[in-house]
Amino acid sequence: MFDRLFRKPFVLARHRNGPLAEERCRYLTHCANLQMTRRTLRDIALYMLIVANALRMAERPDKFFTRTEIEIEADRWFNRRSKSRKPHNRRLLQVYFTSHVIQWLTFLGRLQPVAAVRQQYADHVAEFLDVARERGLSPQTVANYGRAVHLFLSEIKKADLRFKALTVVQVDELLTKKVRDEGYARSTIQMWTSVIRLFLRFAEERGWCRQGMAAAIMSPRVFTHANLPVGPSWDDVKRLLAATEGDQPARIRDRALLMLLAVYGLRAGEVTALCLKDFDWECEVLNVPHSKSQRPRTYPLCRSVGDAVLRYLREGRPQTNRREIFLTLVPPFRPLVPGSLGRTVFRRFHALGLTLPFYGSHALRHTCATHLLTRGLSLKEIGDHLGHRSPEATRIYAKVDLVALRTVADFNLEGLL
Repeated sequence: MFDRLFRKPFVLARHRNGPLAEERCRYLTHCANLQMTRRTLRDIALYMLIVANALRMAERPDKFFTRTEIEIEADRWFNRRSKSRKPHNRRLLQVYFTSHVIQWLTFLGRLQPVAAVRQQYADHVAEFLDVARERGLSPQTVANYGRAVHLFLSEIKKADLRFKALTVVQVDELLTKKVRDEGYARSTIQMWTSVIRLFLRFAEERGWCRQGMAAAIMSPRVFTHANLPVGPSWDDVKRLLAATEGDQPARIRDRALLMLLAVYGLRAGEVTALCLKDFDWECEVLNVPHSKSQRPRTYPLCRSVGDAVLRYLREGRPQTNRREIFLTLVPPFRPLVPGSLGRTVFRRFHALGLTLPFYGSHALRHTCATHLLTRGLSLKEIGDHLGHRSPEATRIYAKVDLVALRTVADFNLEGLL
């Protein structure tokens, strides 16, 4: 393996004769099988040799190493070798160094496991979430519940309060602090409060807290459809797609992603979860599992979208046995996650110089709905297209049909008054 990475005899000899040569070579082979680039493999080889020498790993075969030891060695190495680099670049390289060495030690089974810190009231939260799962809530909703409850309990701990003796006044003070000091939006506080109310009701039934707490929790009033769903115009979407024309793998992939978001109004999680089996090329059908209920929705496969996805599969997608459609651009190739998709859309919006309240992938979902509304589709048809389970979720788009509203405003009432 070293022969494939290094040509200079003295460099090759240093890696061959260094400590743990067999272990280092085995890990490099593993990384090569993950399709990492030659440059990345050379960096990993260097980092492993540095750490093996500095920590005397060959002399201590039974020793487990901690993350702190790796970070200290990374800091020492880059402070000695990278004086000319800018501080933020040096910091990024240290993180890169530490990450690769930790993965190597994990591969060898010689990384000291981090002691799990058990969160206070963890059993209470786990029981609450188990009931939420039994009621058929989606994994994403259960995870959101867990984050909200753990945040609530951590705030109680920071304030040096006891959950068993907690009062309504103390809970109100915690919520007020979120709005006043941390700038949380009213809608966020309302969501947070609704989860806390459910948890407190559950806790009351089991005697974990005072009775009547859940009923007394007040949440801020948020009016239905108070905000307009704002996205880029359809002309801006055309400009966005025009900016992805080209032969680079990143442009080919991003074009397919943007077209799925804009044409079908899919959520980020629905796009990243698409697999090869979801495209029926013979029948020209696209099957999209709902990100919340997992019930599939079937769409006719638009020719332009199908062409963009096919081009990505043929020219932009890495050669891998992964069944997910969209993968990362650099090895090791992994399925794209919603957060990465959101950052991709964010960068594309900013490259065009667009000014929007929100720059994430959901903005294109709003654009899709607004475009369908201007084309004359009913709210029921738009809701079906977007996968809304309730008509209430689609009603907000009635507010953006300004052309129809102006028609009503300009209606000639002559002869009736």
